[in-house]
Amino acid sequence: MRVARSLAPLVDLVFPPRCPLCGDAIGAQTGLCAACWSGLVIPGQPACISCGRPFGEAMPEGASCAPCLASPPRHDGIAAATLYNETSRKLVLALKHGNRIALAPFMADLIVPHLASTDRNWLIVPVPLHRWRLWRRGYNQAAELARHVAMRCQTRLAVDALVRRRATPSLGGLGKKARKRTLSGAIIVNPRWGSALKGADIVLVDDVLTSGATSDSCVSVLKKTGAKTVVVACFARVLDELVNGA
Repeated sequence: MRVARSLAPLVDLVFPPRCPLCGDAIGAQTGLCAACWSGLVIPGQPACISCGRPFGEAMPEGASCAPCLASPPRHDGIAAATLYNETSRKLVLALKHGNRIALAPFMADLIVPHLASTDRNWLIVPVPLHRWRLWRRGYNQAAELARHVAMRCQTRLAVDALVRRRATPSLGGLGKKARKRTLSGAIIVNPRWGSALKGADIVLVDDVLTSGATSDSCVSVLKKTGAKTVVVACFARVLDELVNGA
């Protein structure tokens, strides 16, 4: 760490800090310019007690949103750094498909404040990639985020606790039942982590939370293995009312 700090001025001289989204000059190698920062939407209060979905108006303390009332979630909360919009989308795509792994620390920094409480006994578990997709991409973006979340929370990383044993197609356009069928049996617990997961408090990390089908599948197998608590953490959360302009 001291070496990195001592070399920072030289790095800045050779590679002047630039905003990763628009390319404008910034003061440090991490972060965004002021204009791009303003484009991020940070979820706030009041919010659903079960999933953290922001309410558009004042609600009684401890209120649940309509989706959670209709179908109580198996997870123990959602910690989203941002709400999905054009700015967060660009960051996610840069990390996921643009080989911009250096964005992971910055994105993890935005996730951590939304985690209510973690200690050294918590396990940080990334949503897994199938081995063929991992081979093609070269890295799992969720694992990169999980690694930096674990470092900042000073807790344990279980990078291979979950295994995606079957490649699955995109879930876009599929209904709830079709998503569930597609993911059925695709994600399992790595046997070598089985005993460590029993009674464990877990943060499940992904880059984007869309329909929640993949995270639900992960939460389900973790809870069946005996996990006590599973909080879902993501950089960007898709809310239909925002995507549809409602």
